[in-house]
Amino acid sequence: MAASFASLPTFSVVNSSRFPRRRIDFSCSKNPVRSCSGNTRENKQRGTFASLKECAISLALSVGLIASVPSIALPPNAYAVANPAIPEVSVLISGPPIKDPEALLRYALPIDNKAIREVQKPLEDITDSLKIAGVKALDSVERNVRQANRSLQQGKSMIVAGFAESKKDHGNEMIEKLEAGMQDMLKIVEDRKRDAVASKQKEILKYVGGIEEDMVDGFPYEVPEEYRNMPLLKGRASVDMKVKIKDNPNIEDCVFRIVLDGYNAPVTAGNFVDLVERHFYDGMEIQRSDGFVVQTGDPEGPAEGFIDPSTEKTRTVPLEIMVTGKKTPFYGSTLEELGLYKAQVMLPFNAFGTMAMAREEFENDSGSSQVFWLLKESELTPSNSNILDGRYAVFGYVTDNEDFLADLKVGDVIESIQVVSGLENLANPSYKIAG
Repeated sequence: MAASFASLPTFSVVNSSRFPRRRIDFSCSKNPVRSCSGNTRENKQRGTFASLKECAISLALSVGLIASVPSIALPPNAYAVANPAIPEVSVLISGPPIKDPEALLRYALPIDNKAIREVQKPLEDITDSLKIAGVKALDSVERNVRQANRSLQQGKSMIVAGFAESKKDHGNEMIEKLEAGMQDMLKIVEDRKRDAVASKQKEILKYVGGIEEDMVDGFPYEVPEEYRNMPLLKGRASVDMKVKIKDNPNIEDCVFRIVLDGYNAPVTAGNFVDLVERHFYDGMEIQRSDGFVVQTGDPEGPAEGFIDPSTEKTRTVPLEIMVTGKKTPFYGSTLEELGLYKAQVMLPFNAFGTMAMAREEFENDSGSSQVFWLLKESELTPSNSNILDGRYAVFGYVTDNEDFLADLKVGDVIESIQVVSGLENLANPSYKIAG
């Protein structure tokens, strides 16, 4: 039975003015393309919003995920700037909201190594440097790279000391590649080849991410006992979702790469990987696509989630939110219910293609199989200033072909979802028990 989206929340802003209950439909557009193969990061300024005010209102009114979301009455301090939980890291990532999904995943790794973060920050900032018109951007890029290189040389001993014992050799190899990559970038700047900067930045940031991953030594905490026997993703996994797009001659089959983060949402991500291995989503249609979210996961029949054959009951997962500075996620409550209005979430709704678990309106722990991908501009509702962070469990990001999510329509078919890496991180897989 398809979920209902008719009811939408009433949203109370700081001055307590009310907006009427209504449904606002969005449309996303971009130039026709022939194929969505490759990683195309287009300008996402799609021109779908008449004004910032209209869009903020529209976002607030368009969050009916599964049935709808609760009426929202935020306290006066709900939009206050969050105090950094880990000052040395939080200062490094302060500023405009980070929109790049791979950058969000790098910052979400469970490490506390200031030296590598000081290398990472100026390299991430190259993205902003490239917003400067023409070759003038290259001067800013050069400053970014030289700052990162200085930080690497000054902090190399601290970085090496942070490697997990079993990963030291690989970590040192990544450092060598990073050093060589930054020298290549300086040569690109010297030759004034602006068009080559973005791809080289992506390459050297992958080395940074590899260095940071080599600092993670196993899974960093114990999941609460009541969830310990559920499928758990103790680390990260990547899946490829192949979608057959109907009625659009300009786009062929799309394959979306999705990185699932079990470090910050082990129960939610583990549940999804387990369902993927059961082929639960193969052949399922896209069930909602309104310019705000793309959603699927509602099986045929009266059930609105996955029925576990071993119990003949719907398998549900708790609401799971990891907050910056905390060692373990919060379970079962929204951050608003916990009074954590200033808390920064580790996996924010910043990126186009943020993936999260849908749930029933008044039941925090009712997530099962229905998932959604958010289509939005993070500047309009930056991290910890929106009505989604801390209310829904984010557990991954689309990292390849995310722009094409806006082309999906109701009725398009998910041909398959396959785990391409990280399956070894899935603990307690129920699909194996089911055979």
